Amino acid sequence: MPSSPAHTVHYHPRVIVAEHQGVRSLYFEREADADMALQGAMRMAMPDQIELEYVQQMMIWLLFATAPGHIAQLGLGCAALTKFCYRRFPGARITAVELNPYVIDACHEKFHLPANDARLNVVQQNALDFVLNPANHGTLDILQVDLYDAQAAEPALGSVEFYQACANCLGDNGMMTVNLFCDGDQNNSAYAANLQAMQSAFDAVVWLPEVHDANVVALAFKHAPAIDFADLYVRALEIRSLMKLPAPYWVNGLKEWMAE
Repeated sequence: MPSSPAHTVHYHPRVIVAEHQGVRSLYFEREADADMALQGAMRMAMPDQIELEYVQQMMIWLLFATAPGHIAQLGLGCAALTKFCYRRFPGARITAVELNPYVIDACHEKFHLPANDARLNVVQQNALDFVLNPANHGTLDILQVDLYDAQAAEPALGSVEFYQACANCLGDNGMMTVNLFCDGDQNNSAYAANLQAMQSAFDAVVWLPEVHDANVVALAFKHAPAIDFADLYVRALEIRSLMKLPAPYWVNGLKEWMAE
């Protein structure tokens, strides 16, 4: 009989925090002959802004939703998304799910992550357990998924079961963004497998052009919206003005995807 999730033993890689030219970064420890796996970065002068381009792209759902009530992140990283959503959406509940306790501790101690309160809930839990829990089904408006282990070769969770459970957690108009970093490039079999699994669980899936270090951000819709690019560009300019995010580039990327 398989063991229950409560009795599963997990290895938690320790984290390393480094600073360079005003940017503090979070890495996982790896073997001596391997490069450290970057988990996130924060510009010290702007701790609540999103520093990395692909993490900014994880907010692409802003083109289609303006006032979500419940936003969740699977994978805390350096808490960039969690902090940004917490500060920018004062009417929303924010949930972050992170398995590694060292990451949670580092985010509180080094990356300005606030303590849990009535709106913010950072929980140490396996992301698969979270999305499979019926108590979480239908409770989210937005789900942001960025799950990697210390090897960072491909998403830590990417099965049809996982993405279907993610879809189950969303309400009727819910959306999910996923970082599809796969070691190598878009020809990586894990990249295609993740997209296929997502497409089997969601009504529509789109993705942006690859950015630094082979990161590709996908946006999955519980129910496909009507897309009017003129309206999207207007919304993108509002996002750029209000939130200092390069949203017009996201619309360009969606147009490029549709032209393929």
